[in-house]
Amino acid sequence: QVQLVESGGGTVQAGGSLRLSCVAPGRSFSNYGRGWFRQAPGKEREFVAAISWPDSTTDYADSVKGRFTISRDNAKNTAYLQMNSLKPEDTAVYYCAVRRRIGLALTTRGYDYWGQGTQVTVSS
Repeated sequence: QVQLVESGGGTVQAGGSLRLSCVAPGRSFSNYGRGWFRQAPGKEREFVAAISWPDSTTDYADSVKGRFTISRDNAKNTAYLQMNSLKPEDTAVYYCAVRRRIGLALTTRGYDYWGQGTQVTVSS
């Protein structure tokens, strides 16, 4: 199966920043839509941010607006999630996903391929 490789997770103090990266093999997904989701222990996977194909429209969960930024580098076939002003409630496993269809999707069913997840822990 296609494997999306995530990196950048770790442990950070509240108020700090992290940047997550998600790389797809080769160049096959360079322009496709990307999404970021997260899942905390005992919780369901929830939408965080998305960037669409082909027009790069973005959307964010209300809980992260103004703090997180999703972006995409088509040449590197990489999506990013810049996370600033992190809060303890941001602690979760973060997953990236690829959508090989036009437009934004804010649910897991809108995505076709997924990464393995990377742990983000924010301490108070």
